[in-house]
Amino acid sequence: QVQLVESGGGLEQPGGSLRLSCAASGSTFRIARMSWYRQAPEKERELVARISSTGAIKNYQASVKGRFTISRDNTKYTVDLQMNSLKPEDSAVYYCNAELNGLDYWGQGTQVTVSS
Repeated sequence: QVQLVESGGGLEQPGGSLRLSCAASGSTFRIARMSWYRQAPEKERELVARISSTGAIKNYQASVKGRFTISRDNTKYTVDLQMNSLKPEDSAVYYCNAELNGLDYWGQGTQVTVSS
């Protein structure tokens, strides 16, 4: 019902910035909250940031609070993650997630590598 495509990942130096974007299609008008998750090799997938349907409520993992900013544009059906002051430990595959009536929809993931 919902398709998600991430973009914007790549290589960046510590202290640098990247902006991830997730484009949604399908039953986009049904989407409530949206989130960004990440998963590093041999680690569990973890929630990075979450934004409510209107964008009024935002939640962040403690380790990224103050560095990352989640936003959404409901006219373009996109959700972005601005990542500043990147650290090597931010390296992971980042996944866009949309929740609808308890069901999760996932993008294919985009690789973020932070290394000097």
